[in-house]
Amino acid sequence: MSDSYFRTDDLTVGYGKKALIRGIRIEVRRGEILTLIGPNGAGKSTILRSVSRQLALLGGTVFLEGRDMASYSGNELARRLALLFTDRARPELVTCFEAAAAGRYPYTGRLGILGKEDREKVRSAMELMQIWDLRDRSFSAVSDGQRQRVLLAGALCQEPELIVLDEPTSFLDVRHKLEFLGLLRNMTRERRIAVILSLHELDLAQKISDRVVCVKGDRIMDQGSPEEIFQEEKIRVLYDLPEGSFIPAGGGVELPAVRGESRVFVIGGGGSALPVYRRLQREGIPFATGVLNENDTDAAAARALANELFLRPAFEPVRAEDTADACGALLRCERVICTLRSFGPQNEGNRELIRAAEEAGLEIER
Repeated sequence: MSDSYFRTDDLTVGYGKKALIRGIRIEVRRGEILTLIGPNGAGKSTILRSVSRQLALLGGTVFLEGRDMASYSGNELARRLALLFTDRARPELVTCFEAAAAGRYPYTGRLGILGKEDREKVRSAMELMQIWDLRDRSFSAVSDGQRQRVLLAGALCQEPELIVLDEPTSFLDVRHKLEFLGLLRNMTRERRIAVILSLHELDLAQKISDRVVCVKGDRIMDQGSPEEIFQEEKIRVLYDLPEGSFIPAGGGVELPAVRGESRVFVIGGGGSALPVYRRLQREGIPFATGVLNENDTDAAAARALANELFLRPAFEPVRAEDTADACGALLRCERVICTLRSFGPQNEGNRELIRAAEEAGLEIER
């Protein structure tokens, strides 16, 4: 990316003199979000602290706007780079306005006295984060989600061109994770800020990121667009997951299948069987399922959760030989669960499985 605002060249990071990761080359443009993913302890935080001058580099160079970051003075850098780390000291005994206003320190001088323009900048940032109504509230008395917004507003007050965030959603519930990342996404686009962050939530990283970097212990394993990175094999290797346990369509992971003799046969498709798969897995019941097309929504989860799985190539109708194979497994089961209300041209063949179950006198749950 020749027009990158931030980039690293052959970076080596670590602690003391011990190198943890070598040869790091990452870059991000204005208006883009670059997300680091990987297992705990893989080095995501070390990279973020190194590129933001919180840790000394062990090798290589960090460039900001084409200039070696090491050549910036502290105040110069503070006007371009803002940090939001989960374990940084958080202000107490101050209002939310005062906490956000701390972001104006590169502009207020040693005394930290806010002028009219400074106050307007704080108000603008808090309004963008939708927390202006909290301005007189004690920072220690608001929720974790509101605190994160206040801290992000403080980062915006610095008028940075790059924001670095380390696991900013770690202590937020689902609603506040979505709200916070939605605001971050909008802010990045509207203000053309470059953002580098780390996330544990793969589904959120898949949705918010423009580019993704996979960090695996001693190296950058891969990087690219979300479409390139969030593939089953890549995520499985990155996190050492069992085969089939990552579902690219939703960015989620599944628990391992219950192994043993299949006791239930599930006839589904189009996502209708997913709740049943998870219920059976939760109850410790091995199950078989099919016949599904390889691209079916249920097939993605079935690869992880089913004890036996019967598949057909994508977009091809279920054939008699497919149902014959599945029927053998079905007749060894104690009962059948059908989650379909009707059969279409593609899965009409599965109707034969219902007939076989009825003829065998098996219990059929619909």
